[in-house]
Amino acid sequence: MMMNSGSNFIKELFEKHASGRASAEEVKQLFRLIGDGNFDEQIKASLLQKFQSANMDHEDDTNRWNMVFDRIKTEASILELKNNRHKKRLFLQRISIAASIVFCLAIGGYLFQQRSGQQAKNIHDDIGPGKTEATLTLANGQKIRLSDAKNGLLAEEHGVNITKTASGQLVYQISNKSKAFNSVNTLETAKGQTCQVLLPDGTEIWLNAASSLKYPAAFDAASPRKVTLSGEAFFQVFRDPSRPFIVKTALQEVKVLGTHFNVNSYADEPATITTLISGSVLVAGLNHDQKVLKPGEQSILSVAGIQVKRADVEETVAWKHEEFIFSGDDFRTVMRKIARWYNIEVVYEASAPINLQLGGFSSRSRNISTVLKMIAKTGEVHFKIEGRKVFVSK
Repeated sequence: MMMNSGSNFIKELFEKHASGRASAEEVKQLFRLIGDGNFDEQIKASLLQKFQSANMDHEDDTNRWNMVFDRIKTEASILELKNNRHKKRLFLQRISIAASIVFCLAIGGYLFQQRSGQQAKNIHDDIGPGKTEATLTLANGQKIRLSDAKNGLLAEEHGVNITKTASGQLVYQISNKSKAFNSVNTLETAKGQTCQVLLPDGTEIWLNAASSLKYPAAFDAASPRKVTLSGEAFFQVFRDPSRPFIVKTALQEVKVLGTHFNVNSYADEPATITTLISGSVLVAGLNHDQKVLKPGEQSILSVAGIQVKRADVEETVAWKHEEFIFSGDDFRTVMRKIARWYNIEVVYEASAPINLQLGGFSSRSRNISTVLKMIAKTGEVHFKIEGRKVFVSK
């Protein structure tokens, strides 16, 4: 690609993204160029032009962008030297996400406030992001709110020690094998909460907001390892060929030996989606449909049965990395994700859009106003926050 034509191409992509006209594929294309490293000056020049066109020629804002951009590029260069080809490709994908967050904040936050003053007034209230928090119910019925519990030993139940780490993770360790048996625990997250648990077999589970997980404090050595999920979770299953790991939801069972995968089974979603990152899984529906997934595939279980397709893995597991990624997603699907994470009620007014698709990126660590302003850049939707209600209109 010639430098001049490359520069014009980037400028065109940048203009489309800044105005909310870029397709999901064009957004990805722009951020892949950020990771390429050959067009840094053109990209920064386009950003500076946007600052100036919005009367935002403050030196502090430009310097802040330059510092963040340079840090991203430095980190990419360092890992190129350290990692093999496969890991380097994955890292550059992560760099693309990091860069996109910066772009969304810079353009979506600053320019939107300049050009849409009335919308900024409508979003004068704000709501902070979710937290690492959950409620643990022991086999004896005792409930423990993790936010109220001190770090260290929480409980000792039938030969199993349950501790809480400084990061908020629950850790199960068998202290007495002769006493350990399948006493069932339940871990629940409300809206705006997330939690991580390490089971005694070495399996790690990340639980998303508004979800619950039922599991034995200690798995029976002679039986399959079985847990029950409502909501969404990411599983990193410790391999044990003698004991398959089974995740049961309202509509399906997922059977694995050792693998990484994500299950989305919210009751308010139209389908149960299982996405395989590595290894192999068998997905079985209640009507006896069965599909074996390969890495990078996802099954979609609905009233029509089980369909398998290639997955956008980064988008699927973005929540685990404290990010939102939207790749041409349905607007109301996006709003359900936002509602769970920020613990809000979404109220759709009569004029609210129905057929609107969104593409973009943002951090889940930001306040809700940042995310809503970014979406409002499309010009197709407006938001008003009142308490924990978000009103949506055209």
